[in-house]
Amino acid sequence: MIEVLNATRETSEIRRAASARKRDPYPWLIGGLALLLGALFIISDLAANQGKLIGPLDDVYIHLQYGRQIGLGHFFQYNTGDPISTGASSFLYALVLGAAYAIGFHGPWFLAFAMGFNLLCFAISAALVYRLGSRLVARSVGAWTGVLLAVSGPVLWGSSSGMEVGLTMLLVVSTVLVFVHEVPSGLFLFTPLVGVLLAIVRPEGLIFAAVLTLASWWILWTQRRTTGLVRTLARWPWTLLPLLAGVAQLVFYTIATGTTSANGIQAKSLLHDRPMFYFGEFVDRTTDNLRKVAGIFLGFTNGDFAFPGALLLFFAGAVYLIMVRRAWQPVFVALVAGLLAVLVSVSTLNTVLVHNLRYEQPFLPLILLFAVAGAYGITRAVPHPARRATLHGGLAIVLVFSLVALPTWIVRFGRDAETIRDTDVSVGAWVSGNLPPGVSVAVKDVGAVAYFGKHHVIDLIGLGTNGLAEPSNNGIGSLYEALRQLPPSQRPAYFATYDTGPGVSMDMLRQVGILDPEPVQEFKVQTPRDIGGNLIVPFDELDVWRADWTLAGSGDLQRVPGELRDYVNVGDMRNEAAHGYEPLMAEVGMQPLSIVARVGDVVDSGRTIAGGEAFTAHNLEPGRPLTITARTAMNKIVPDMSVLVDGKPAGTWTREPDRGGWATYTYTIPGSLITGPTARIEITQPRPLLNPYPIYNSFGYWLSQ
Repeated sequence: MIEVLNATRETSEIRRAASARKRDPYPWLIGGLALLLGALFIISDLAANQGKLIGPLDDVYIHLQYGRQIGLGHFFQYNTGDPISTGASSFLYALVLGAAYAIGFHGPWFLAFAMGFNLLCFAISAALVYRLGSRLVARSVGAWTGVLLAVSGPVLWGSSSGMEVGLTMLLVVSTVLVFVHEVPSGLFLFTPLVGVLLAIVRPEGLIFAAVLTLASWWILWTQRRTTGLVRTLARWPWTLLPLLAGVAQLVFYTIATGTTSANGIQAKSLLHDRPMFYFGEFVDRTTDNLRKVAGIFLGFTNGDFAFPGALLLFFAGAVYLIMVRRAWQPVFVALVAGLLAVLVSVSTLNTVLVHNLRYEQPFLPLILLFAVAGAYGITRAVPHPARRATLHGGLAIVLVFSLVALPTWIVRFGRDAETIRDTDVSVGAWVSGNLPPGVSVAVKDVGAVAYFGKHHVIDLIGLGTNGLAEPSNNGIGSLYEALRQLPPSQRPAYFATYDTGPGVSMDMLRQVGILDPEPVQEFKVQTPRDIGGNLIVPFDELDVWRADWTLAGSGDLQRVPGELRDYVNVGDMRNEAAHGYEPLMAEVGMQPLSIVARVGDVVDSGRTIAGGEAFTAHNLEPGRPLTITARTAMNKIVPDMSVLVDGKPAGTWTREPDRGGWATYTYTIPGSLITGPTARIEITQPRPLLNPYPIYNSFGYWLSQ
């Protein structure tokens, strides 16, 4: 009888709580406020573009292009007929856009869907974070978190942009909310299912989902005495779903492209974005990014991203909740650990600060939750009669900071969209109407030109085109080699590029005649800069150039004494890999960036070397002398270099500088040092460790016997 009464009482309490949630107007008010403010951003876009809806980022059109291709049945083919590529930063969002296109969202309605969908996700996220804060801390904390999120200028900017910000944010908040709901029972049924979507929406989502999975294991282990070890072990496999989804995505990448690393990671990660990886430099650059992001979240910069002291309140809230709310301790530890893991991961990208911290925006609801909880915890020390007024008064000041900055973000959104129309969209429209049908166009901003241009595009940064991220990161010489080795019919006939980063400058291609000296069409940015003097694009001018590949491959030819055995094409990454080519840089941190140069009618790639080089020669006949013929541009510092064969000294090679762009030098290795069909050859600085070093441009080595 007592059990029946308790069950009846619990059922009544659950019904009363559910009824109270239905009557609670705050989620609707907060969500409505978010939608209303989002509409102002859309209006700003329309007002700046004569009633046309334009994305404020070129990246928006990258996702639209993938979505349209998926909707047409060309699964993740950036150009119809191309191999599958991994240039979309959100696998799940590309699928969502593909479904939208398939059911009829075409033309301007496609971008409208992308913007509206993410704004709706943002509004729901603001309402759900109210529920989350109310459940974990207090109703006042949930309400303030929801309101501060709804009026956040940068998050409104990102959610209105048409990128995956709103969708990712919704999955972050939803996964945490479901996780919190299932923690008391230890029965994680729906958390892994929502976590699967979070794991494939963005790489940061996978990291965050993995941390929540670890937290679920912790909770299952601590509850093993009440649930039983067998039942605990039976529940464990289901929690692996998010991790399996992440692994499945990597398997798909491997099958489709031959590598587990998505094109965006290859192009942007500090692990890959320079020719040579130095661990110390990686740590230094990552730490610098962390400091900059932390400074922005402290609110002490002019970016209006966060209110002053936001990060300090975040840590205060984390300490308060972990120490005081012990019932939810595993949840709070997991959230803090997940946020820190995400912050560190995005700090390993060279684009961590771009687009108003777009990668970090989806996690702002949780950051705000801890910050508001920090204010809540601090006011616990205030005498009870003044506690409520102190909390709401302090957070009202925070709200004022956000509201004051909000008009700036609205205006900025319209100006950013106007800038994209002025540049990338205009170039796409011009390409569509002015370039011959069927030709390929090489671009550095691959979104709008592909979406509007109606031509095959080649992404010089390597997002939409597989295999170009690494050459681009190595310099213009390696990129030239990758492009000129394409089948002649697939080489880009035109380049629509700019000379600033990201990606390499095309100036050397103009100097050697691969590109015409004058552009076919110039697109100078006319949009006024914002108050801070900034533009959403990284250039002031984007031009279209005609390409001439007549001299492509001319650098491979070289007269040599005897019979040619092997050829090391410096700058060509495939050839370098086949020969184990290795720049032996004299200083840690030096980068052997590739170049392209021309002498007469010969165009060749090379690398700028300070120190020396090593490579493996193939197809040799043992016992016969080996002649090395080098194409090199030496400076006047150190002409002599030491030659080693399989670690054994072979003598000194002196290469006096020549007045031309490069000169041809030969050196003969005695046959007694050629002991097999291969030989490891090192050409090194004669005085190791000490300056001056040999500094030169190396273009290639021909090996003959």
